[in-house]
Amino acid sequence: MEGIKVANAPCSWGALEFELGAAAPDHLQVLREIGETGYVGTELGDWGFMPTDPIALRDVVSRFQLDLIGAFVPVPLVKEAAHKRGVEDALRVAGLMAQAGYPDAFVVLADDNGTVPERTSQAGRVRADMGLDTAQWDRVADGAMRVARAVKDEYGMRTVFHHHCAGYVETPEELDSLMTLTDPQLLGLCFDTGHYAFGGGEPVAAVKKYGSRIWHMHFKDYDPHIGQLSRTKGWDYFESVKQGVFCELGKGNVDFESVLNTLGMERYRGWVVVEQDVLPGMGTPKTCAHNNRVYLSQLGL
Repeated sequence: MEGIKVANAPCSWGALEFELGAAAPDHLQVLREIGETGYVGTELGDWGFMPTDPIALRDVVSRFQLDLIGAFVPVPLVKEAAHKRGVEDALRVAGLMAQAGYPDAFVVLADDNGTVPERTSQAGRVRADMGLDTAQWDRVADGAMRVARAVKDEYGMRTVFHHHCAGYVETPEELDSLMTLTDPQLLGLCFDTGHYAFGGGEPVAAVKKYGSRIWHMHFKDYDPHIGQLSRTKGWDYFESVKQGVFCELGKGNVDFESVLNTLGMERYRGWVVVEQDVLPGMGTPKTCAHNNRVYLSQLGL
């Protein structure tokens, strides 16, 4: 599709933002294999996964003919005391990307997912009584806006919010609450098809609903069979990922053709980032990345 470029991300190789006590491949292998499997961009990964010196970062990303398009920044937004540190973390990442010569990259802001036991243990089956109250929602929205405003004021860069299972912004209702409470000119949406489906939503309907609020896209598929097993067996978020709840594109129930058609109608001209989250040491990431790129090519992307 015209104007859309396709990237992958270190999380597809097991380089996740979570402290899981297992080693993922190093950044050289990840970047090399992203390029070899047909992608033209990457996200930064967790702080320290790639070089934190801007010259070294630019050198290694360009060595593999890739563009750097964003960086994930988790912040426990429900805790007001964490907002200052969240702003500092976001500015550190934004500064690195800007100084490395990637001023159009996004800060991908998210809740500090996987750290609240109740939400982590119930990912994909969150009950209404497990959500935030009005004061907590105001606190989350205020923190997100503080981050987005600081990044824009300091570096002129944009911030998008990534809804995510095992966090406080998982379900369609929770995402809608945050979008309603925040400024659409200042905070965009990083829409993730797989997390939205696992969280109980219908991705095509959401793309239609949020339209131009979507500034960044993550393509992830969702296996409803594994999702059902997660519910019946009581798996937590990490066990669900280990069991393959986020499967190769085209093997789950996300209608990517309709998602792409809707993005086209919305005149989306940004990046599509393929993410097939794996835990460190799982599977064959390069093979999956290749298969996912072939699948998208068959859809004209």
